[in-house]
Amino acid sequence: MNPLRPKILVVDDTPANLVAMRRLLARADADIFEANSGNEALALCLDHQFALVLLDVNMPEMDGFEVAQFISETDHLSETPIIFVTAAYADDINRIKGYTSGAIDYIAKPINDVILQSKVKIFLELYRARALLQQALDELSLRNRQLTSEVAERTRMEQLVRHQATHDALTGLPNRVLFRDRLEAAIEAGGDGGAPFALAYIDIDGFKGVNDAHGHAAGDELLKAIAARVDARTRGTDTVARLGGDEFAVLLHDAADAEGALARCQSLCDTVGEPYMLHVGDSPVPAKVGASIGVTMFRAGASYDDIVAAADGAMYEAKRGGKNRCVLG
Repeated sequence: MNPLRPKILVVDDTPANLVAMRRLLARADADIFEANSGNEALALCLDHQFALVLLDVNMPEMDGFEVAQFISETDHLSETPIIFVTAAYADDINRIKGYTSGAIDYIAKPINDVILQSKVKIFLELYRARALLQQALDELSLRNRQLTSEVAERTRMEQLVRHQATHDALTGLPNRVLFRDRLEAAIEAGGDGGAPFALAYIDIDGFKGVNDAHGHAAGDELLKAIAARVDARTRGTDTVARLGGDEFAVLLHDAADAEGALARCQSLCDTVGEPYMLHVGDSPVPAKVGASIGVTMFRAGASYDDIVAAADGAMYEAKRGGKNRCVLG
């Protein structure tokens, strides 16, 4: 059904009047509904949206005033135009009562064909104009919702791409790109008198043996477990990154002195060295590894390469010195 095609409700308890009204409205380009009582009219109003209600005033049981009152006080019907059709049009009291009940106009009986069709035409044109406006507003609202959804999806995808570009796919930790950004920011802040920090480089001792004995799936599970442990044992302000393979780095903020930094790194060394029970497929795989950690304190004037080289060198010294230990560089 065309949503722009209007509906007119004619309410009259006299069958002959309904027949006459039907004839007069034959060229109205609208769907005509008829009711012979107030109750029937209200039932139709609840089921349909009418562009106009032509309402007889004098009806038994529920007269036109009561019908109009109900329509005007019902939220989704309150804007329905009502024209009273009555022989009492000249009675000022009845007219005032009708307007109070919600009527917007009167047509006197006997009905003048020209007057009826002229008034009906105006209200049908108004209905079509409002319907077109509502249709446009609905389409605009739909498009706005679509655009909002598209923008949200694009934003989500951009965030995902940025995250993927700066985070390790396996462990979810920051990767080398984000680690460099964080370290360079810490160097700049430290050079301006910011909080002291330390850098720790971690290499996993015994990882290759687990990987060779149990396969890459076990190696991946082990790396994820190590990442989770190290991340859990650091502060929220620190940065734990996977640099590649079985190498990790930790940017230790608020590291006031070398002794405190070494103690924090020893805690990481201990937690990495605790036994693992990996789940690869349906089989549990026990694993035991260690960590060689090199740590260096930031010194004013040091560059990114200086700090990384110092931490990396200390880590290799830890490996040469027996592994599973921390060395200050």
